[in-house]
Amino acid sequence: RLCLRHVLGAAMVHIKVGSESVVYTGDYNMTPDRHLGAAWIDKCRPDILISESTYATTIRDSKRCRERDFLKKVHESIERGGKVLIPVFALGRAQELCILLETFWERMNLKAPIYFSTGLTEKANHYYKLFITWTNQKIRKTFVQRNMFEFKHIKAFDRSYADNPGPMVVFATPGMLHAGQSLQIFKKWAGNEKNMVIMPGYCVQGTIGHKILNGQRKLEMEGRATLDVKLQVEYMSFSAHADAKGIMQLIRMAEPRNMLLVHGEAVKMEFLKGKIEQEFSIDCYMPANGETTTVTTNPSVPVDISLNLLKREMALGGPLPDPKKPRTMHGTLIMKENVSLVSSEQALKELGLNEHQLRFTCHVQLQDPHSDADTLHRIYTHLKSVLKGYTIQHLPDGTVIVESIVIKVSSSTEDSNTKVLLLSWSYQVKTWTLFLEGLPMQSKPGSSANHLVIESLF
Repeated sequence: RLCLRHVLGAAMVHIKVGSESVVYTGDYNMTPDRHLGAAWIDKCRPDILISESTYATTIRDSKRCRERDFLKKVHESIERGGKVLIPVFALGRAQELCILLETFWERMNLKAPIYFSTGLTEKANHYYKLFITWTNQKIRKTFVQRNMFEFKHIKAFDRSYADNPGPMVVFATPGMLHAGQSLQIFKKWAGNEKNMVIMPGYCVQGTIGHKILNGQRKLEMEGRATLDVKLQVEYMSFSAHADAKGIMQLIRMAEPRNMLLVHGEAVKMEFLKGKIEQEFSIDCYMPANGETTTVTTNPSVPVDISLNLLKREMALGGPLPDPKKPRTMHGTLIMKENVSLVSSEQALKELGLNEHQLRFTCHVQLQDPHSDADTLHRIYTHLKSVLKGYTIQHLPDGTVIVESIVIKVSSSTEDSNTKVLLLSWSYQVKTWTLFLEGLPMQSKPGSSANHLVIESLF
């Protein structure tokens, strides 16, 4: 069983082919929040676990402390008459922070308006209302009295509101200030020191969000215009991605045999890769975009073993295991070093034994006035025409071989016109059907002329 908590309805993928398996996490968060529980996974021991590594080197502080600091900064800015811009993505953090502010506004009886940008966020809130049963237990319990996503203090935003006087809080998309409504509002509010922008998540290098978080106070906008950034810039990670501690926690849960990191920055991924290999003693890979990584797996092979053999082995020393409770570690049976699983060919070679072959034979009689060699040649020619894709040989010693089946022809001692076909096949051949059709042979009374079917079924 897999459960992913990144946004509503998110899920991990567990693929099994034979005895080998892969888990692809997608984005996940190991910390529960106000509307979703923590991600978790069964101890499925996949051959490879593919995990995101957005925050490969980050360990977040207490979520409660982050929420308290967030509310304090928003409240202080509102109290001094400032406007607060919170760039978010439409799904996930927007709902989380809306619940946080809605609860705080209710408790503090605050009057400053809170808005969220219309469009994707409004649609997302609609689906949160529909699929309330996918949220955490607390939200589901309060649903009888009130749907937590029907906000009392948070209203839809109109772009004209950005010029309104007085304090306000606005959630706007996208979350990295690289385009859209959040960037338009930022441009309007950036020149006022009373205002504040709170970045609640990860920002890709090159975006406005990344630039202001790195202290840049003069921004070159389109048309070579320069924007002076005077508002307060705060970063508070409410990202729905797992931090380094969460990634390690998921690895402990799943116990993979190999690890593959994606969705991160190379330098940070390299650091986490070293930590994973050191702590879990497994191979960890971090391929670049478009790069192929080959992972060697050791598929498990179920083995039935004689209890007497185990008893003889354990008599040499060591306790006898309970056959009903096999001891396994990472899916591998723990046995003494001198017990190993090998192929039959290797076992025979090591023991110096010759392999015995079990073959079956049968005789078929047919009437044919031609010589033995001519009869066999015509059988060979016919088999070549009907058994496409099989190896058929006509040997000089008067034998036709079809794969492992041997066919010989001899005349009856009583009647030279009666031919005896000797067919011999090995035990490994499970099903063979040979059709000898259209051969101009004279049949015995009661048999079908020109149509002889020889079947061996095992």
